[in-house]
Amino acid sequence: MRLLLVLACLGTAHAAPLAVVAAENVYGDVATQIGGPDVTITSILHRPGQDPHLFEASASAARALADADITIEEGGGYDPWMQSLLDASPRPGRRSLVVASLMHKGGNPHLWYDPATMPVVAAALAQAMAATDPAHAAGFAARRDLFLASLARLHAKIATLRARFAGVSVAATEPVFAPMADALGLSMREERFQLAVMNGTEPAASDVARFEDDLRGRRVHALIINTQVSDAATARLAALARQSGVPVVGVTETLPEGRDFQGWMLNELDALDRALSSHP
Repeated sequence: MRLLLVLACLGTAHAAPLAVVAAENVYGDVATQIGGPDVTITSILHRPGQDPHLFEASASAARALADADITIEEGGGYDPWMQSLLDASPRPGRRSLVVASLMHKGGNPHLWYDPATMPVVAAALAQAMAATDPAHAAGFAARRDLFLASLARLHAKIATLRARFAGVSVAATEPVFAPMADALGLSMREERFQLAVMNGTEPAASDVARFEDDLRGRRVHALIINTQVSDAATARLAALARQSGVPVVGVTETLPEGRDFQGWMLNELDALDRALSSHP
């Protein structure tokens, strides 16, 4: 009887590690932390120097998605190629998570910079993994709890910076960091310029002139730039900021190589802390 029970339990296990495919490597990292040895992770957008806005779906991405048990994407118009590839390779039982839908948010699609996002994503991933592979549900739940506990240091840093710098004016060349800036209580300037860049349109001359005036007059305490998306206008603004004594803080859309989500966010917040602290 005991042998039959053991065999029955084994029969509920997934035949192989769950195949999880993430459109963005930041979500692939969270899936790795929660799935542990019971999953294999493929992240489609993963190169540090890669401009996510110029990405074109490849045959290797299509193959990975065709075999995926669980997929996760940003949604909100950020990675529309994901749904096209999934529609081309339907698979019964596949579970697909869309972060914008989980968060019930539209507009700015860079939701990994919203401190409220990852607890929701972690819970959804653990639930999807457990539903697909019930035999390892306890491990998924335990690693989810460890991940959530590890966010305490990040949230404490956010609270500290908010207490020190809420209301301080900053500027950015595009709105990738905007959800975190909101969480910090920063006053974000040049938003029309940022939206134009995000939407791939030319900023109005008046917006460019105001941006340059703010930098020359040091009316902002830091300039935040996306180091993965560079053009002549961004380079010119960064050079003007440095000439004017405004600290430049680089952020990225893709998780840097060798870091996990928590370390990435803390590193960027530390850089912002140094920049804001240096302003008279």
